[in-house]
Amino acid sequence: MLGVGLVLLLISALVSGSEVAFFSLTPSDQQQMRTSGDKRDEAILALRSDVDALLATILVANNLVNICIVILTSNVMDSLFVFARFEFLFKTVLVTFLLLLFGEILPKVFSQQNPRAFARMVVYPIKFFGFVTYPLAYVLVRTGGRLSRMASRGAEISMEELADAVDLTRTASPQEHQMLSGIVNFVNTEVEEIMRPRVDLTALDIKSSYEQVKRTIIESGYSRIPVYDEDLDNIKGALYVKDLLPHIACGDEFGWQQLLRKIYFVPKHKKIDDLLRDFQENKIHVAIVVDEYGATQGLVSLEDILEEVVGEISDESDEEETFYERLGENTYLFDGKSHIVDFERVVGCDEDIFADVQGRAETLAGLMLEIRRDLLRKGDTVEAHGIRFTVHAMDGHRVDKIKVEVNSNEAPQNR
Repeated sequence: MLGVGLVLLLISALVSGSEVAFFSLTPSDQQQMRTSGDKRDEAILALRSDVDALLATILVANNLVNICIVILTSNVMDSLFVFARFEFLFKTVLVTFLLLLFGEILPKVFSQQNPRAFARMVVYPIKFFGFVTYPLAYVLVRTGGRLSRMASRGAEISMEELADAVDLTRTASPQEHQMLSGIVNFVNTEVEEIMRPRVDLTALDIKSSYEQVKRTIIESGYSRIPVYDEDLDNIKGALYVKDLLPHIACGDEFGWQQLLRKIYFVPKHKKIDDLLRDFQENKIHVAIVVDEYGATQGLVSLEDILEEVVGEISDESDEEETFYERLGENTYLFDGKSHIVDFERVVGCDEDIFADVQGRAETLAGLMLEIRRDLLRKGDTVEAHGIRFTVHAMDGHRVDKIKVEVNSNEAPQNR
């Protein structure tokens, strides 16, 4: 009986060690095993293809063997010793010590040091146990999966909780914090918040000559340009620069309009996660943003969506960011179209500092309009939270430049 007990203890050690060995294989180990040609490696990869079944097999086999060890050890000790008292305590301490040391700790330490070799050694015994314990393991996997789904229904995390969790990452690098914030806010961001507004849109008149088209392409640096008829509310399609390459040597009489492609239209309140899915399904990169009346509001690209997560993406055609100029220690000159979040980052004030006054404004010019509640003219000034905004220059009815003066004693600083 003692020999049987030692065999069972050895089996327990192999099964316990196999759990660590199978799940400690690195991606490089698995890649080498795929090309090794060893039948044992193929068997290991086959077992790992169904992780739930493998884990259930190991746990069932280990527990069955441990139960047998406990029963056998108890019978052996009863035949060898006569206990006057503390029989249960003595048996419990001895069996627990043997199982923990020789059946759990030592084999797991060894298998962690040599996972691939250990996995090769036990793969066929584990396959045998998988066949023997299949009915019980199948029930465990099915029951565990159902319980997990039931538990996950009540464990959904709200966006507020996710935002609070992101705030805890402020000790990380600014880039990491920005990316995490972008991911959390991704599903709540609307297209109009990231689009290129109509006033900044580069577009071609369908009546333009071929020379004008080429000149616009060179000056803008864009690879996809919307084309309109008479005004921007009547977009006819998009011109892809790559479609012009076979006709680059053609003269001014070339009918470039025949190369127009259909363009995608999206409402301005569409969520950008839905738009990203549409881009993927339709294999497109740009879309025209329209309001409820069908009027063109701007253009949104795949790059604009990605920048919400990873931050600013610059390529060889992008100019260096020049949306502001520092005039003094606490004085700046910003473009009127500068986003409020970019302004807060540059000045170093708290995020959402203007939440109580900005309304639906996204830019500094919009913020001034929300505060003043009237059309702006050159020289007009508004003040909020210790920051003074002055209209420095106008472009028609559009605010072109805004002078910003920060009172460091009053403006809340971002720490």
